[in-house]
Amino acid sequence: MIVNFDNAATTWPKPPAVRLAVEKAVARCGSAGRGGHPLAARGSAVMYAAREAAAGLFGAAPEHVVLTMNCTHALNLAIQGIAAGGGHVLISDLEHNSVLRPVYAMAKAGRLRYSIVPVSPSDEETAAAFARAVRPDTRAVICTLCSNVTGQLLPWRAIGALCRERGLCFIADGAQVCGTRPVSLADGIHILCTAGHKGLYGITGTGLLVTDGQFPLPPLLHGGSGSASNLPEMPPFLPDALEAGTPAIIGAASLTAGIRFVQAHGMAHIFSHETALCEHLIERLRQIPSVRIYREAGAQYAPIVSFNIGEMSSEDAAAALAERGFCLRAGLHCAPLAHRKLGSGGTVRFSPSVFSRMEDTDRLADAVASLAART
Repeated sequence: MIVNFDNAATTWPKPPAVRLAVEKAVARCGSAGRGGHPLAARGSAVMYAAREAAAGLFGAAPEHVVLTMNCTHALNLAIQGIAAGGGHVLISDLEHNSVLRPVYAMAKAGRLRYSIVPVSPSDEETAAAFARAVRPDTRAVICTLCSNVTGQLLPWRAIGALCRERGLCFIADGAQVCGTRPVSLADGIHILCTAGHKGLYGITGTGLLVTDGQFPLPPLLHGGSGSASNLPEMPPFLPDALEAGTPAIIGAASLTAGIRFVQAHGMAHIFSHETALCEHLIERLRQIPSVRIYREAGAQYAPIVSFNIGEMSSEDAAAALAERGFCLRAGLHCAPLAHRKLGSGGTVRFSPSVFSRMEDTDRLADAVASLAART
């Protein structure tokens, strides 16, 4: 029996409604926006339903919901778009490579400058650090709402208020909180980027860029859009301007079903369930002397727990747990800045979903105790 505790990478299993939505889209839909026949019309309806569902969840207009292939794609659209004219941006010291790498690449090419802002356990200190780092040439704050390594939540509403006050664009990476915590453009976020296949329970190959339209973005890709085809450039309106090529209709269908699943269960319920599993695991792991848990007093956390077992590498520990049927992520989690901050060469990451069970969490803790006894 396989138990997935790597839901921060991709939630599995998917809800039955998501699987049914995929089957229905495969059976009924053609290419959206490419023709006026019934197959194309069905595809277009599926795409609009996904925009409408995401717009309702995040407080946006449906036409300001851009469907992407993942959160990294959305972040590249936002980062490369907002920094096209140069200037200075701020990122946190907990960023995933989906933020760090495009910012670093643009800085290396001389297209922008950036500063890394330290995140502390205190929300007030973190917000103050961002405020101190703002310069006259700062154009944007680009940061995660939650560390994908430790689960630490950043004070995004305070950061949003700072950006509104200083006239900065706030680009938020919501991949690890969307679906478990209420996130809205009303929080001061101008461009929200997130994954569709994590807490929103869609299939892989889905992501979202949700914008308030205040900071226009130039296209990253150019090609067919199904609209304004007489123009040599991309259409000058959203979402078409940022959606070149045939859209992922099947993914959009899964995303709509996933969002409806989250809304039906309630984010508060999902968060409470997953947090209870994390707290129980932490309680069990604290009874094992050689286990180190990467959490700090005073910080707020999403349902993610990173740990290590003695001197065992995170990869070896995760492999041994996989032999016992548990799927957990090991290594740097594509977030080297966070591990540099932790002084870690990698951790084992536990991330439950709404489908995770307390009895499986207990069995995992037993397995960790067994491994620790051998080291």
